[in-house]
Amino acid sequence: MENQRGTARSFQELLVWQKAHQLVLAVYWLTDTFPKHELFALTSQLRRAAVSVPANVAEGFRRRGLKDKIRFFNIAEGSLEEVQYYFILAKDLGYADTHLITE
Repeated sequence: MENQRGTARSFQELLVWQKAHQLVLAVYWLTDTFPKHELFALTSQLRRAAVSVPANVAEGFRRRGLKDKIRFFNIAEGSLEEVQYYFILAKDLGYADTHLITE
């Protein structure tokens, strides 16, 4: 999905964004199976953290300055770590078998 020069023209062409978007879809499907009492707790937190990953990649992509780009990419990376913790928590609470995701 790269153009002739080998640089992405939009954030959707970035492999990291594509993978992050797939993660968001998987998180939504997974959290649909969580207990309803978790809707405003773990479900909401996990979804927000997951959505933050591709959203910050997209925002960072459009930023002009290198420091600005790096800041948004670092936020995305932090959100990804947050998602990983929520997967561990979901597994430990018995809501989903997420061990393959967190290894």
